[in-house]
Amino acid sequence: MEQVDVAVVGAGPAGVAAAAAARQAGASVVLLDRHAFPRDKSCGDGIAAEGLDQLAALGVDVRAVTAGYPVLHRIRLTSPGGSVVDGRMHRSVHVIPREVLDARLVGEAVRLGAELRQHRVRSLVADADGVTLDGTLRASVVIGADGAESVVRRLVDRPHQQATRTAIAIRGYAAASPQWPGTQVIVMTDAHWPAYAWTFPIGDGRANVGYGQLLQGPPLSRAELLVGLDRLLPDLGPIEGLRAAHLPLSPGRAAVRDGRVLLVGDALGLVNPLSGEGISYAVISGALAGRAATMPGDPGTTYRRALKVRLGRHLRDAALMHRLNRWPSVLDAGVRAAADDDEMFQSLVRFGLADGGVTLRALRGTVRELSHGAAGSR
Repeated sequence: MEQVDVAVVGAGPAGVAAAAAARQAGASVVLLDRHAFPRDKSCGDGIAAEGLDQLAALGVDVRAVTAGYPVLHRIRLTSPGGSVVDGRMHRSVHVIPREVLDARLVGEAVRLGAELRQHRVRSLVADADGVTLDGTLRASVVIGADGAESVVRRLVDRPHQQATRTAIAIRGYAAASPQWPGTQVIVMTDAHWPAYAWTFPIGDGRANVGYGQLLQGPPLSRAELLVGLDRLLPDLGPIEGLRAAHLPLSPGRAAVRDGRVLLVGDALGLVNPLSGEGISYAVISGALAGRAATMPGDPGTTYRRALKVRLGRHLRDAALMHRLNRWPSVLDAGVRAAADDDEMFQSLVRFGLADGGVTLRALRGTVRELSHGAAGSR
């Protein structure tokens, strides 16, 4: 039977980060994906500077990864009640179609020494000493980076996220709006809350456009999702490349078990409940799992502790925001406060796009605006 140190299932950003981290530690790595690259994936396509910093620290050539796609410095957010904050971000964002981004990242993983194979995993047997995949490949550690519908998670009988914490989104590509050049635009609505639409320009005259909402009843059809998109962003014109996907929103503390099978990114349910962003989580968790796979002791224990240190506070704050956002007025107040306070605006951006936390300043500003709103309604 073939032996390797680490087998990574799924070659998206989480899998590439895991493979790069394990290779950085000198491990032999096989990177498995059922698809041939390039391949498309439903996503908003935005990758924050913090995610690129993490990739660069793993040896990835981020200039090669982002080449040809301009930096976006502005973001415009409309709250459920119609309040608007529009400002320049301290840290920039790239919007790169996943068909391009993932192929480039896979190329970097191969350059760093991982072996890429097109393979669909069908069986997994874990024991105290290692993990066997499909009866032919034996690895000391397996990292499941295969997305929201993770086969690895199912094979090791890990539970899926609760339906109340699952969102669905649809995205495609349309002509970029001349009204907001170089700007990420997000429009929220209290209809079917929480729900929002977006348009993110990719620099070639097109924009990634989409709509998502939390699942709280029967499954939504493609037509219903497109109605939601048209309601919030009318007059987009023809939309190409429509794809839909489920998003398992982060429940707070990630449920990482002991053992030699580690889950990362969407497979672990790491999706920001405020913004739906998942690439930063994917890269961070992938890097931590890749390192844990090469360290002494139980890999699951090591990974769980590292994830708690790195993302523990952020995930607790994300769970808090998920609960508070049951009331759209809370986000309305936060957006109004951020419109008058650049420090709070930057905090909101980092929380939604990367690994920031809820600051005392943000809480005070939101409470102040809630109080003003309550006083004005009397």
